[in-house]
Amino acid sequence: MNKEIIICRCEEVSRREIEEAVADGAVTLNGVKRRTRAGMGLCQGRTCRKQVAGILAGATGQKVEDLLPPTSRPPVRTIPIGILLEGDDE
Repeated sequence: MNKEIIICRCEEVSRREIEEAVADGAVTLNGVKRRTRAGMGLCQGRTCRKQVAGILAGATGQKVEDLLPPTSRPPVRTIPIGILLEGDDE
């Protein structure tokens, strides 16, 4: 098994990095996310969440369905201030 295979494409996190995070004490998806940034990219984990959960479950002996879902936040992008100022003044 190739440990350098990229699991999270958005943040370029490898299988090895996820396994190291688990070995370092991550026992939840949020723990892996905090240590590796897996799931914090543009897709917010929609692409890699199942693979990360499988690696975590396999390494900790948990069932994938018992893992709590990670927290997620919508991506934030900067916008010009003019867009906020335009509009109806009531």
